[in-house]
Amino acid sequence: MKNYTITVNGNVYDVTVEEGGAGAAAPAAAPKAAPKAAPAKKAAPKASGAEGAVKITSPMPGKILAVKAKAGDAVKRGQVVLTLEAMKMENDIVAPQDGTIATVSVEAGQSVESGAVLATMN
Repeated sequence: MKNYTITVNGNVYDVTVEEGGAGAAAPAAAPKAAPKAAPAKKAAPKASGAEGAVKITSPMPGKILAVKAKAGDAVKRGQVVLTLEAMKMENDIVAPQDGTIATVSVEAGQSVESGAVLATMN
């Protein structure tokens, strides 16, 4: 018998495998979940002030490379607010309308999912 520790999608399993004879199939052992300490997640930056009426969301999963506007900044439609790296390409996330940035919910280096709110504006 051999013991293995396997990690699948962040879950740790202790698995015991029996060595069978030539061509003999060993019965499958049910994986036993091992206790695992949850990794500490980095908290998102605190929003300064009330959330705005217009949400700027991530069009795809990726990593924030740069935050180019902060809460209180006046922006014009099409102005770059954030830069998102996805599939090894840099994507500019722009303001959908003229207004003022109310909150920025992410910071450089943070990973985001598709549809995540990156910032809000009024």
